[in-house]
Amino acid sequence: MFQGFSQETVDFMWGIRFNNEKPWFEAHKAQYQNSFLLPMRELAAQCQAAVNKEIEDPKLNLHVARIYRDARRLFGRGPYKDNLWFTLFRGDQSTPHEHPALWFGLSPDGWDCGMGFWDATPDIMAKFRARIDKNPKEMLALDKLFQRQSYFQLAGTPFKRPKMPVDQPLARWYNMRTVALEHDEPLDELLYTPALADQVIQGFHTLLPFYTFFDSLWADPEPNKQ
Repeated sequence: MFQGFSQETVDFMWGIRFNNEKPWFEAHKAQYQNSFLLPMRELAAQCQAAVNKEIEDPKLNLHVARIYRDARRLFGRGPYKDNLWFTLFRGDQSTPHEHPALWFGLSPDGWDCGMGFWDATPDIMAKFRARIDKNPKEMLALDKLFQRQSYFQLAGTPFKRPKMPVDQPLARWYNMRTVALEHDEPLDELLYTPALADQVIQGFHTLLPFYTFFDSLWADPEPNKQ
């Protein structure tokens, strides 16, 4: 059961940010495992269990990120990340662009949680727009849910040239290249308590209708084949 992160968690994150090299990491590996990785796994497992009680099969899979960067993609950076996250998703790790995920992330700068695509493919977003064109009531209902809450914000990259007039009710969704709903917090006292799990789970509960909708898009026919 998740009991909270600690000051050691924060100290490690700042330490690896400014000492991103193997000797420093190896000297502090126990601190990483006990104060960062272990509570992240405990939080992830608790969130997964809570979410899977609310949804029908197939249940959501869990992935906790590794601290090790891909050696092929260092681009001048050190071999370690200074942040960790976990994701809950359907599908598998080979399809991050077709299935959205619920996520929680922690870095030296704060924590965040949300729902969205790692980087949605143009095909998925074309299916999204086709779904709106065919049945706007479904997305209008979700938009009303979105407007009734203030915890999550719509994030993503909009098209430079809007595909729907900006005065239309669903334009803010329709004109996105990819979609995410996210919430950010600084490193506050909540981070150090079990109540963090309750807040993240409540956030995921709010996001489930959106997750279900976006997760269903991959099964839609290609827009030009409808």
